[in-house]
Amino acid sequence: MPKINGNEIRPGYILEHEGGLWIAVKTQHVKPGKGGAFAQVEMKNIRTGSKLNERFRSADKVEQVRLEQKDQQFLYESDGMLVFMDSETYEQIELPADILGDRRPFLQDGMTIQIEYFEAEALNATLPQKVTCTITETEPVVKGQTAANSFKPAVLDNGVRVMVPPFVGEGEAIIVNTELFEYVERA
Repeated sequence: MPKINGNEIRPGYILEHEGGLWIAVKTQHVKPGKGGAFAQVEMKNIRTGSKLNERFRSADKVEQVRLEQKDQQFLYESDGMLVFMDSETYEQIELPADILGDRRPFLQDGMTIQIEYFEAEALNATLPQKVTCTITETEPVVKGQTAANSFKPAVLDNGVRVMVPPFVGEGEAIIVNTELFEYVERA
């Protein structure tokens, strides 16, 4: 694995530190009046979720880890485990349903998602940024309600609540941003 200097750490980098895998959440470069400059790095353990604040000087060497990314197709869920299939080798793996966190409702049958591996261990799963959903419940359009930024609540077919423009009605397919839980456009 490549070693980088402590002052080269950026948010999103995955580091091997103190025997664990950590993702850099925030970095701040500090140059105190006395002593050498350092990078104050807030890190989160990928496996346990615990957080750590660490100082790295430019002379400190840290191992940067590269995760292998594979596209895998979602097959089904059983007993709180999600089953995915590798599109190339047709191997199936099971991951806990909580690996997707609050984005879990957007996972649809047959959807291809990106799973990140460290050696043979699956560490992270990423949904596509935009997903098509159908509106099951929303308020009817009120004539004359054409304010520039007026949005109304809507419930999607997966149970997620989002805000949509007034011209969108029940039964319509819309595209939703899975990172921000926001309406993007009509499908």
